[in-house]
Amino acid sequence: MKPFKFKQFTIHQDRCAMKIGTDGVLLGAWVPIESSINSILDVGTGTGVIALMAAQRSNAETIDALEIDADAYEQAVENFEASPWGDRLFCYHASFQEFFQEIDDQYDLLISNPPFYTSDYKTENRQRDLARFQDALPFEHLFIGASRLLSDQGKLAIILPFKEEENVIEIGKQVQLFPQKITRVRGNATSAIKRSMILFGFNHSECELDELVIENNRHQYTDAYSNLTKDFYLKM
Repeated sequence: MKPFKFKQFTIHQDRCAMKIGTDGVLLGAWVPIESSINSILDVGTGTGVIALMAAQRSNAETIDALEIDADAYEQAVENFEASPWGDRLFCYHASFQEFFQEIDDQYDLLISNPPFYTSDYKTENRQRDLARFQDALPFEHLFIGASRLLSDQGKLAIILPFKEEENVIEIGKQVQLFPQKITRVRGNATSAIKRSMILFGFNHSECELDELVIENNRHQYTDAYSNLTKDFYLKM
């Protein structure tokens, strides 16, 4: 499998169950990263793509990542070390559940492209299942962990299927994390909403809501999508 080349870094992904996909790149490009953010955690990093995008986009001194799968963990470490920001990137080989119970550090931003396929989709490939399925990281665990790990002004950014949006907002409320920005994603102008990207924080403020359409026609990207991803994709 050929490496995936971005403008400022390259991702090797032959040992990762979950390859580079639109979801991860969308979230990595979309997540608001203010200049005050000094520490970032990418939960379930896979290839490391979101952590690398955060490093390219920010001056955060600490960019940590977490990966439970041994092969993906090793590959993320190699991708980090080969990048221009190796001195700011660090990957832990652990589950999120273990991590948030043992770590005292706090982060200004948590980002997660979580595994969100429910158990009806189980395949024969256990590694891929682990990367994809909710039983690897239930949403409840993500929010409980986030509520412990985030600094007072900290934020949690996730991407998930649109049908899970209401459910996840309810889970967030239980730990005092409220939606502050929601971008709903359509493949094209006439297709159904497929994904929701949500930024949560502890402040119960007015939620900013918008939509992003990826394509006008097949392989003809909208200006909005091109502008969002042009700093990363070679052909944008």
